[in-house]
Amino acid sequence: MLSEVYINHTASFLPFDPVSNDEIEAVLGMVGGKPSRARRVVLRSNGIQSRHYAIDRATGQVVMTNAQITALAVGALGEIGSVELLSCGTSSPDQLLPNHAVMVHGELKWPRLQVVSFAGICLSGAAALKYAWLAIRAGDVQRAVATGSELASASLRAGNFDAEVEHKLQELEAHPEIAFEKDFLRWMLSDGAGALLLENKPRGTQSLRIDWIELTSAAHELSACMYAGGEKNEDGSMRGWRMFDAAHWGSKSIFSLKQDVRLLNENIVRATLAEPLAAVLKKRKLRTEDIDWFLPHMSSQFFAKPVMQCLAEIGLPIPQERWFSNLASKGNTGSASPFIMLDELFHSGRIKKGQKLLMFIPESGRFSSGFIYLEAV
Repeated sequence: MLSEVYINHTASFLPFDPVSNDEIEAVLGMVGGKPSRARRVVLRSNGIQSRHYAIDRATGQVVMTNAQITALAVGALGEIGSVELLSCGTSSPDQLLPNHAVMVHGELKWPRLQVVSFAGICLSGAAALKYAWLAIRAGDVQRAVATGSELASASLRAGNFDAEVEHKLQELEAHPEIAFEKDFLRWMLSDGAGALLLENKPRGTQSLRIDWIELTSAAHELSACMYAGGEKNEDGSMRGWRMFDAAHWGSKSIFSLKQDVRLLNENIVRATLAEPLAAVLKKRKLRTEDIDWFLPHMSSQFFAKPVMQCLAEIGLPIPQERWFSNLASKGNTGSASPFIMLDELFHSGRIKKGQKLLMFIPESGRFSSGFIYLEAV
């Protein structure tokens, strides 16, 4: 018999004081010593007012690792006792190997336990959550912690692009600046971590029962949209970092995160929401009246209206007053965003017993998405 699974505690960690829009370049630095021409346009569109970076403003150095901020989020869960499974997701591990989750385990100094790590982009945290949910549901473990975390700032600092700018100067280009697909993301992403304690029994004054988690991918029809550690070829295929000479890793900013904005705008709503959610509605018999809270992970406020229109078109119109997002105040923290968003709502006192929550997590890497359905008990 399958076990029910409950989220009994939530926590998050956001490093240092919030950084306002006017302070970003002072913290991240200016590429080539010049202000970005894209900054104001991107910030006006994405609606983010403040975010957090694990950067010491006095030195400009990143002073925390992804593993450390994840461990701090887990620590914020409080005294939770022994745990049998640690499941972690991120798109920005501190190193290629070992995996992110074992590094978090090392920071926590917990006794021996099962540890699994999930790669990817925004959906990696949801994948980690699904593994933990299934492990408890199957009776393999009784208590697990799932995390999502990002240390985007380590890749967004201006110094990471110096080699590319210098290379372009040597080629005597008129505008030696990084391409828009890289500059765009410098104003979109930030740092943070979230953690959830899952158990096979509810406890405390409030628990959220996980009823189901659906993950899906559209990679069979679409090429990579957000990527790092490689370059995209004309035919849409990827050329990974190991196919480049080491000299090109800096001159082409091979390891920087890039976004194909045209491909994103043309496909993100259809490929990550309209089509997969329509399938979920059919499979799960989901109705608007079955959703008291809608928690969409949006990289930008720009997508709020298209998402609302899409929901109405597929027969699931969710009124704006049922939406919850903290994008404006917490920023876009990738795989950590759903955890940080749920944590704030969980501790707000606004969730009432019997209410149902639908979380929506799109990922533009190659157009994947996730839907998580919870009930307050």
